[in-house]
Amino acid sequence: MVRKIIAITQVSLDGVMQAPGGPEEDPSDGFAHGGWAMLFASDAGRQVIGEIITEEFDMLLGRRTYEIFAGYWPNQDDNPIGKAFNKATKYVATKSLDRLGWNSSRAISGDVVDGLRRLKESDGPVLHIWGSSHLLQTLISAELVDEYRLWVFPVVLGKGKRLFEHGAPPRRLSLVSTRSTPTGVLLNTYRPDGPLPTGAA
Repeated sequence: MVRKIIAITQVSLDGVMQAPGGPEEDPSDGFAHGGWAMLFASDAGRQVIGEIITEEFDMLLGRRTYEIFAGYWPNQDDNPIGKAFNKATKYVATKSLDRLGWNSSRAISGDVVDGLRRLKESDGPVLHIWGSSHLLQTLISAELVDEYRLWVFPVVLGKGKRLFEHGAPPRRLSLVSTRSTPTGVLLNTYRPDGPLPTGAA
């Protein structure tokens, strides 16, 4: 049975996913709006996170996101999110980290796409990828993402790392569920639905 890769992504209306959680999360390329998603926090949003972390899952992370998470969540075992993250096996795409100090962390070495394909074919629960914009571009290009859980925030950021960067393969997505929060965040789940036909019939 093939393991599913589920991308869980906070994104602005203009497609930016960079640094939703805090000012210092990812200021690369002069990004000055870190923490933009926190303006729209709500009980409904927290409920959705609670539903996600009750599932059995492992995690798939890029190097930068891994370092951010590993610097915080190991000390938050009394937090339901921290407890779930600490329990999960963390698969990390990295060529620069010699040591992965967070418990149950494993490096994906060699060719990343080959490693991800082998991981999908292995036994285990679904794989959640949080953030990890560079790794996500690799997954999208290789068509390895099975589901997108997009939290679309009512904000335009103008610049920053985008969910679908230039060069993403044209594909249709099927909307399989949607809900909203009182603060205007749309919680949409999409699944790939085949190639995009060329030209209009």
